[in-house]
This record gives sequence, structure tokens and C-alpha cells, in this order.
Amino acid sequence: MGGKIAELAPDLAGKEQLSASGMLVIPGAVDPHVHIQMPVGPISTSDTWESGTRAAAFGGTTTVIDFVEPSYPGQPLLDAFAERFTQAQGRSAVDFAFHMTLCSADDITLRQVPDVIEAGMSSFKLYTTYPGFHLADPDLLATFQAVARAGGVALVHCESDAILQNATRRLQQAGRLRLVDFPASRPAIAEKEAVDRVLSLADFAQVPVYIVHVSTASAAEAISRARLAGQQAWGETCPQYLLLDDRLIKTADFNGAKFTCCPPIRTPNDNQALWDALAEGGLLTVGTDHCPFNYVGQKDRGLNSFMDIPTGLPGIELRLALLYTYGVKRGKLSLEQWVDCCCTAPARFFRLHPQKGDLVPGADADIVIFAPDHPSTITHSVLHEEVDYTPYEGMPLDGMVRTTILRGQPLVHEGKWIGDQVIGRFLRC
Repeated sequence: MGGKIAELAPDLAGKEQLSASGMLVIPGAVDPHVHIQMPVGPISTSDTWESGTRAAAFGGTTTVIDFVEPSYPGQPLLDAFAERFTQAQGRSAVDFAFHMTLCSADDITLRQVPDVIEAGMSSFKLYTTYPGFHLADPDLLATFQAVARAGGVALVHCESDAILQNATRRLQQAGRLRLVDFPASRPAIAEKEAVDRVLSLADFAQVPVYIVHVSTASAAEAISRARLAGQQAWGETCPQYLLLDDRLIKTADFNGAKFTCCPPIRTPNDNQALWDALAEGGLLTVGTDHCPFNYVGQKDRGLNSFMDIPTGLPGIELRLALLYTYGVKRGKLSLEQWVDCCCTAPARFFRLHPQKGDLVPGADADIVIFAPDHPSTITHSVLHEEVDYTPYEGMPLDGMVRTTILRGQPLVHEGKWIGDQVIGRFLRC
């Protein structure tokens, strides 16, 4: 009724019925970390709001949370939100929300934090590196305190700028700018240092902190320790950090550029440690950090230097199937943990629950019918992301999304788009 779940009970009947015999029926997935139609210098991520969110729906995701980034220094935050909202409204195939990016800690910017929360964005993205985004410790602490006072949540990209700058400079001096040298420019210790520091500053500021795209065992361990000590600290990882490793980059040809992202994919030991952290509750969610750049025409800008490769991986369509196949079916996650890290936990943490992420009366009728015994092999040709490759090419899957329903409206059924209009709505977190 009205796009909501009216009742859960045996033998219900309605105007239209879908058989889910032998299937798993789960809530629509919530992807807490995507970069759709995001400008990066002279280029942009290759998925538009139309293509990226359709791909999300094919993969069982009915809600995405993207980012608002001011387009120039000092731009009023709500002006930046209005620009981003205009890009998505009427084009998003699924429901969407935003995190607000804070690139400055000046008084004018921080005074706007309560207004941003009032506008429906209670989470704020901060960076410990990148020109134009990097906040040094005094500014990071001031921002944490402003977000805490307003009742918000801090999301942080954790890599030590000092270590990254030093590592890159040493590689440049040694003439080591080939693709194979890329992982050395962003070593694991850069994430460890930044996570430890951010957790300490956040604890002092008493702000809830969510560490995005955790890639290393040491970072996951630090977050787990903080939580056990009573700190409001949570971590997110991504399929690439669970399933891919740096041997894919360290190749003789340039094909490894398809796997460059920040932080980099790490080692098989890190892969296993992240699975363990997910299963044990040390990590809360799995987002995709969907940041697609074409291999031809975008990634290949870095043929002569890894410093020119736009970093980021596609993955918005495959998260549920990958986590089911390599988590549930391999005994690393229970069915309940799979649903929680992909659906319920991100909805709850970002204040969308119980509207999203759960199958309860009164919640949005976002429903996924998942075929648990449907073997296939991933190929780029069958995906719907607007990018010319997938980093998961050739990997087998044991299950797939059969049907995706958004607020009672079927969008996808048996591999075909059946949505008759664009109905994605902005969600206030």
C-alpha cells in the first residue's frame, strides 16, 4: 500500500503475485558509498545517474548514498547540494541520499553543518590526503567537534598524506613510475597511521566515526580495538578488498591499471583478515566505492606514469552476488550477516532504517528475490555499468538477483528491465 509493506503473513494474496519458491527474499540492498557522475579534473566517472542506478537495480541495490562535493573553494554547502540534487533528481532509477564533503575547517564552513543536517545529510566526508580535500590535524579536530555538536557522523578516508607524499617522491627520484610501482606509492602503513590518528582525534572530539573502504588487516584491527574500548567507531570495506589482491597490478603489461584504486588492493592475508572482521563484527558494512573509469580513454592516461591513472573501480552491480558467492557459500558469512552488511546495517547506521534495509510492515516495499543456486560466470558483456571492463571478469558466481522491487514497483525481473518510469527519490538521512 502506497509503496509500503502492508503485512507479512502466510497465504497473502494481491493484484499481482510473484513466485519466490526456492529463492531467498531479502530487503533491497543499500550501498553506502558510490561515486556516480563525479568530476575528477578534466574527466568524470563514466556512469551517469541513469546508467549507474540502473546497474545498481540489476544487482539488487535499491538505495545508493553518493557524495556532495563543493565545486569551488568556499561554495556554500547547500548550494553544492542543490547542484548535486539537480543532477540526480528525475534521473536516478533507485532511491538516493548524500554525504556532505567538508574540504575546509574555517568558521564559515563549520557554521553551515547544522543547516546541512536539517537539509537531510547527517554524515560528513573528510579526507586525510588529496590536494583540495586534505585536512591537517587541527582542522580535522575542529571539524570533528563541529559535527559532534550538531549530532552528525564523520566519514573519513584514511591515508597518511605525509607518508604518501614521501613514498611518491622517493619513487619519482628513483624513476619508478611504472604501473607495477603504484602499490608502493600508497603503502599499507599509510592507512594504519591515518586510522590510528583519526580514531584518537575522533575519540577526543566524541564524534561517531565511520572509516570508509578499509583495505588492511591492521586498520580493521584498530577499529575493532576502538569499538571494544567503547568508542563509537565503525568500518566499511568493499568487495575489491575482500576478493582482489595486488598481484593483479604487478603485471608485465598495462592491464593491471584496471585494478588501481585508493587505497590499493592489498595482499591475500589482508583479504582473509577483512572477511574475519566482517564475520566477527569488527567491520560493519560493505559498500562498493563504485568509481568507474574506462580502461580505454581514461585509465590509459597513465601509460607513462601511474600518477596519471584515474583511480577507482566499478562494482555497483555485483556486490550482493559476490558477497553471497564468496561469503555465504564459502562459509565466511552467514545468510544473516550477508543481509546485514549489505542491507540492514548501512540503512541503520545512516538513519534510513526502518524505512530501508528491512522487511517489516510500514517499511518501503524494497524487495529482492535472489536465486541462490544459479551458477554463472562474470563477463563485462552481461553487466549494465557504463564502463568498458569489470575487475571481476571470469569469476564464477553461485547466485544472482532474479527480481528487484522498489517501493512496490518491479524494476528488474529475470535479467530484464521492466520499470516503466524513473521513480528514484531523495532520502533524508
